[in-house]
Amino acid sequence: METLAESGIMLFVPKMYDIVWSAIILVIVALFFYKFFLPKFQAVFDERAAKIEGGIAKAEQAQKDADAAKAKYEAQLSNARVEASKIRDDARTEASHIVADARSRAEADANQITASAQRAIASQQQQALVSLKGEVGALATALAGKILGSELQDEKVQSSMIDQMIDSMDSDKQ
Repeated sequence: METLAESGIMLFVPKMYDIVWSAIILVIVALFFYKFFLPKFQAVFDERAAKIEGGIAKAEQAQKDADAAKAKYEAQLSNARVEASKIRDDARTEASHIVADARSRAEADANQITASAQRAIASQQQQALVSLKGEVGALATALAGKILGSELQDEKVQSSMIDQMIDSMDSDKQ
């Protein structure tokens, strides 16, 4: 039985000349592969590695640029907020100045209108007083003429009588 078993196993073990020729062909294929294909594969691998490293470097640079841009944006935003606050404060200050100026102008206008009205009242009062003096004088002359029984014809006498009556009225008031 052993011989059958040995002969069965020998079927699977190649002959020595097959092993030698297979080894020679394997060496030739390996040399051909090493000489022609391996440098091309190595070049492709190196190129791919360079691209990957370049991509990583670009990504790192892009990240640095993004961080710098973010810092710059945040600084500008902070400056804009400070400036906006300053503009608001300036606007409030200017508004209070405008209100104060408008108030002072309104007060000045009111004072001017009041003074003008007082002058107008004084003028009207003066006109009324002059008119009243003339009417009182005419009435006094007519009354004096009736009392004396005759009209006062002389204008000098009439004028002096009116002046005396007005002066006596003014002195009674005061």
